[in-house]
Amino acid sequence: MYNPAHFDESRAEVLHAFIEQHPLATVVGATPKGILANHIPLLREDGGGAGVLKGHIARANPMWQDVPAGSEVLAIFQGPSRYISPNWYPSKREHGRVVPTWNYAVVHARGAIAWHRDEDWLRNLVATLTDRHERGQAAPWKVGDAPEAFVQQMLAAIVGFEISVTSLVGKWKLSQNRSPAERAGVIDALAALPDAASREMAALVGRAGKQG
Repeated sequence: MYNPAHFDESRAEVLHAFIEQHPLATVVGATPKGILANHIPLLREDGGGAGVLKGHIARANPMWQDVPAGSEVLAIFQGPSRYISPNWYPSKREHGRVVPTWNYAVVHARGAIAWHRDEDWLRNLVATLTDRHERGQAAPWKVGDAPEAFVQQMLAAIVGFEISVTSLVGKWKLSQNRSPAERAGVIDALAALPDAASREMAALVGRAGKQG
């Protein structure tokens, strides 16, 4: 990933929090048939080095057969993103030498993949993932709420994996390369838009400016 220094985010605690907040990853691996990508919610856990990422796919998905254990894969976590109009820059009115761009925040995690078909391993993963994503519900659903025979049937239909992360890189492209006045213009314009994603991006741009 092209990542100029002013967009680089390397603080481990920030990257870990980002993965927690945006767990749906695009997992990319090389196969004899070409590049393969799947969109999978992942669970991050501390471990050796930069930690591990865990998830599961359908047994019918050829990824677990086409990407051998030990292969390097890439997990891409995508956060908020927003088109940035040149109209939001004061310099557009001053000299016009501005162009559109796109702001975004992403994390790239690389590491070796290992596959798991053991029922106990899968059950623990599914239970942990479920608890993580159900915790905001008024009455959180538990794996144990489903009939045991049905749970076993579902576990038999998936394959688990974990990625031992060797590289964790963040890119926060949040107008850090623009002047304070231009960043203020971006923040004001985004904050005035009605959607939550724009307001989230406005807050990110504001925090990035303070860090700079």
